[in-house]
Amino acid sequence: MADEESPGRTPETLTEEQAGQLLADMNEAIRAGEEMRTLRAEMVKVLADYGWTQERIARLTDMSQPAVSKQLAKHRSDGPRPPMDVSLGQRDVPWLEGRLWGLAEEISEVLNDAAHCTRDVHALARGRRRFTPQNVDALRRLVEEDLRAHRAELPAAFRSAYDEISRGLDVPAQVTTPDSASVRRSVAHHIQRDFLKG
Repeated sequence: MADEESPGRTPETLTEEQAGQLLADMNEAIRAGEEMRTLRAEMVKVLADYGWTQERIARLTDMSQPAVSKQLAKHRSDGPRPPMDVSLGQRDVPWLEGRLWGLAEEISEVLNDAAHCTRDVHALARGRRRFTPQNVDALRRLVEEDLRAHRAELPAAFRSAYDEISRGLDVPAQVTTPDSASVRRSVAHHIQRDFLKG
């Protein structure tokens, strides 16, 4: 018997639209998984640059010590690098995007997921949204809206952080670093959140 909502189609039939959405969701999950593995491998290098032992890195990354050793061996020929600067005041785009993401996540948490930026924050965390200029601009607008609409509920430090991030994104510094954009975003995201939590 035909499906009443879709005449001429049985319930067992998968439409092209349904299949396309299913595969798109799967591809996002796969891509996010690959990106997270790459990010973890890059973070292993960053932690090694700080002089951390392989055992300590393995414990923090939930990897085996041989897996950490293998990751480091791949990059041994790169030579030693200075440890990553983790001060908030850096002005390269990935760092500022990470700070914006961290600020948006804090706003969402303080407002119990009722913030305008909550959906974007969750999409970024799950790898369903990329840091394109358009997505970053959209997140900036949502954060501004939240800061305006919930001025009384949000600490003044949130507005100060946003003003600094926004000025930096308007006129970013052209900085070359040995660390990937995704590593810089992730580190800045956590540093910003820690700073706002005080």
